[in-house]
Amino acid sequence: MLRDLRYGLPGLVGRSLPILDGLGAVTIGRRAARSGRAITIGYFEAEGEDPDNIVLAYHRALAAWRDRPFDLYLSVKAPPLAFAFDRLHALAAAARAAGCPLMFDAHGPDQADRTLALVERLLPDFPGTGCVLPARWHRSFADAARFRDTTAPLRIVAGEWPDPERDEPDIDRAYAMLVESLAGRRAPVAVATHRPARAAQALAALQRAGTPCELEQLRGLPGRRCRTVAARLDVPVRLYVPFGPGWLPYALDRALARPYLAAWLLRDGMGRADP
Repeated sequence: MLRDLRYGLPGLVGRSLPILDGLGAVTIGRRAARSGRAITIGYFEAEGEDPDNIVLAYHRALAAWRDRPFDLYLSVKAPPLAFAFDRLHALAAAARAAGCPLMFDAHGPDQADRTLALVERLLPDFPGTGCVLPARWHRSFADAARFRDTTAPLRIVAGEWPDPERDEPDIDRAYAMLVESLAGRRAPVAVATHRPARAAQALAALQRAGTPCELEQLRGLPGRRCRTVAARLDVPVRLYVPFGPGWLPYALDRALARPYLAAWLLRDGMGRADP
């Protein structure tokens, strides 16, 4: 019964609470932008949601953003859009017309090849198209070399899914090495982390090499200590604002799977360092 409750609770809560839509995400982003932050908005779909509905949600967000623009890019997941190049090309064109690039994220190891191939196909027409590289995947070092000399912005994350073939045993070390492999590139690199020591090491390495960089953080997770690191290094901060019907169930599921987050929030509020 407890197991059923654990895995059923996220969906139940998600169906019971109001859904943050594109207009709401843009409104939150606009408020955050007043404090000098750049913004990412990313749609979390419901299970089995129609791809056309997902694209429509992005178009509505773009329409809301056009009224009072700020530094924004859209984070897009290719798998729920069935990796449809024509659909994604049309979305990229609409985003470019609004002055907003795309970043492809949230793909599992079995979806990486198709996602990164889409990014490569879009880059000639949309040079600001970017992608995410998870440090815990051994393949990300080859992917970093593949995109190093392109115009694609890259976001470096620890990684949610383990590498099915060769998961990195020391993710902090893998993260630092992956960032170092990109130091010196001309296109920007985003350091996406809520761990201050990891942020400090990665941002400093990119700065020393003259690579444009920023700290990116997910709204709702503790971030004050990392923002202090970014301020000390004079690095811009970008806030990722998730929206859509799948966000609350996903966030609650992650919180239940990671009970240490409560202590993490407390440490952040008290200014204590990560263990």
